[in-house]
Amino acid sequence: ARKRINNGEPFLHAMWIGAVAPQPGETITQIGLGMGYYSAILSLLVQPGGRLTGFEIDSELAELARRNLSGFENVSVVTGDAAALELPPSDLIYVSAGVAAPPEQWLAALRPGGRLIFPWRPTAEVAFAMLVKRVLAGFEARPLMSSWFIPCAGASSSKDCVLAPNPSTARRIRSLHLTREQAPDDSAVAVYQHVWFSSAKVHGYNGSKA
Repeated sequence: ARKRINNGEPFLHAMWIGAVAPQPGETITQIGLGMGYYSAILSLLVQPGGRLTGFEIDSELAELARRNLSGFENVSVVTGDAAALELPPSDLIYVSAGVAAPPEQWLAALRPGGRLIFPWRPTAEVAFAMLVKRVLAGFEARPLMSSWFIPCAGASSSKDCVLAPNPSTARRIRSLHLTREQAPDDSAVAVYQHVWFSSAKVHGYNGSKA
């Protein structure tokens, strides 16, 4: 409470979990697991055979989570900055802290068909849950409901933002690209040093589920 951090809104997390649909046997990486409440739920949804690795930058919270989740054999807790560390190959990356632009290594960690969900907070006026899916031709992206989270350490700065979205343009996002693979074009809605968001669908994407 003294850090003004809470467990999160259950209704919002229920919608997130429904949107990413964890499946038995999948591997989840959770960023900002706090005391582990939603980690426990997510870990149960990928049983049997699935695993969850949780990253928590606050050492006190990480230790509490480690204690709370000690009975969950398929969960491991890492104390550290997930924006600076390498993530394990993941079917789902679940981020519980506000992000300006997802680090490149998060996208690299997504397996084919993998999903990344995070609170996107590129400006003071824009605050959406963003769902990214790795499809054959790249990364599909779309905003979901409004959401407000505390900033994600290491991934919440907009200092390298070249083009900022507004609430109207942000709602039109349909894909995400790595700048080193494809330069921003006229469809760009938000542009950062390493990634950019586009209002165009991924080239070759046919609308089928990842």
